[in-house]
Amino acid sequence: MSEPRPIVWSIAGSDSGGGAGIQADILAITALGGHAATVITSVTAQNSQGLIMAEPVSLAVFQAQLTALADDLPPAAIKIGLLASLAQIDYLVQALPAWRERWPGLAVVLDPVAVATSGDALTEPAVHAALHRLLPLVDLVTPNQPELSWLTGCDGHPHVQQEAARRLHQDSGVSVLLKGGHAPLESQVTDQCFDTSGHWCLRQPRLNTPHTHGTGCTLSSAWAASRALGYDPIDAVALANAFVHRGLQQAYETGQGAGTLTRQAVASRSGMPFADIWQNGDDPTPGKAFAELNRAPGVYPVVGDVDLLETLLAAGAGTIQLRLKTLDTERLAAQINRAVELGERYQAQVFINDHWALALEFGAFGVHLGQEDLAGVDLPALQRAGLRLGISTHGYAELCRARRLQPSYIALGHVFATTTKVMPSQPQGLGRLAEYQALLDAACPTVAIGGIKERHLEAVAACGVSGVAMVTAITEAESPPHAWRDLDRQWQCLTGGAT
Repeated sequence: MSEPRPIVWSIAGSDSGGGAGIQADILAITALGGHAATVITSVTAQNSQGLIMAEPVSLAVFQAQLTALADDLPPAAIKIGLLASLAQIDYLVQALPAWRERWPGLAVVLDPVAVATSGDALTEPAVHAALHRLLPLVDLVTPNQPELSWLTGCDGHPHVQQEAARRLHQDSGVSVLLKGGHAPLESQVTDQCFDTSGHWCLRQPRLNTPHTHGTGCTLSSAWAASRALGYDPIDAVALANAFVHRGLQQAYETGQGAGTLTRQAVASRSGMPFADIWQNGDDPTPGKAFAELNRAPGVYPVVGDVDLLETLLAAGAGTIQLRLKTLDTERLAAQINRAVELGERYQAQVFINDHWALALEFGAFGVHLGQEDLAGVDLPALQRAGLRLGISTHGYAELCRARRLQPSYIALGHVFATTTKVMPSQPQGLGRLAEYQALLDAACPTVAIGGIKERHLEAVAACGVSGVAMVTAITEAESPPHAWRDLDRQWQCLTGGAT
């Protein structure tokens, strides 16, 4: 018996041509591993060439559908698409706060659709204007450029649109995913997401296909399905972006007009073409790859003082990270300088966590940076100096962001719950660790990190990572050198390395 699928509600119109609306949502949600439950707002008569007629369902039918689902099929996520009357919006404005209280963790996305791919209006202008009332009640809104203009009154210039999306996020509190398909016909398409974590850009090659019917519906329902499966919001954005791009790569003709993209099940998220992703102050055109590691990291201790670092180097640790957090500037510089000297003495790969400028000054082997540190770092200077770079990731979007910077290794975490630091994300687990490793393939060495103990080594090794970073399993052991040697011996046996 298979595992139950998370339930995703789609509140949207019915497309008789099968390319968009409820029909597209069912296919996308099912392909990504959810169960689609539907609430039809409007019945449309349309085909690939255009809209012939649209008729809203009565408020009584609309309410009855929602009541039936609420009584038996509680959602993990809700996608809201075409709303066909002011009464439907009024009902949702009242219902959404109660649903959030009833189902904690509920994720809601609004696709502010008003016009079909053919250009035909699907609803009255007054209805679309009333969507503003829903914005504070949902987590994400996904306008294309014309829809953003309707929501904000901005013109179509890209810089104006970007600032309008940013203001919409700031004023309403809703995350905004501005879709880039309507931008001038450049060789690439860039979606932009504004949320509490900053400004994200997701770039894919533009595909030369007229068969784009249902892309917006597919994107929003894919986000809802990904959230229902437990992915963080920005990871769900990146997964939805990749799912739509994969569908457009396999788009097909359905009639005499615009065809549609495919929505096929994928065995693994790693089977989808992830976007080129950058955030905030990142350079959208990064430079050369960072220098490679001299050896695979193996069991990779992360320690908080130089004395222990020296002890472990003397025991044979070939890769180690120094994580100093609370020292004053003078002591910090002295400790990092000493760590660099010890690394040279023992011919080891010593990485300095966070303090990249001091690592650069003293000629460290490498630096390890968190996602929050990347925007303020002079990455070209580190690259020119030959320092190795390790980058932490905590999910799909951060992994895509790290990959494009071509670091020396990528840390994948946190795999299990950890007590060494407060984490803003949820544990990724072994399943996602294996998916992320498959996504990278052999493009970059990887290190699993986060809550890993001796009992986890076999399962982590089976995911195919290059090494495993361990903190308390070593630092809190009765004898850290003996603990490291034992753990590394086990790891080498599991991965076929030298014993």
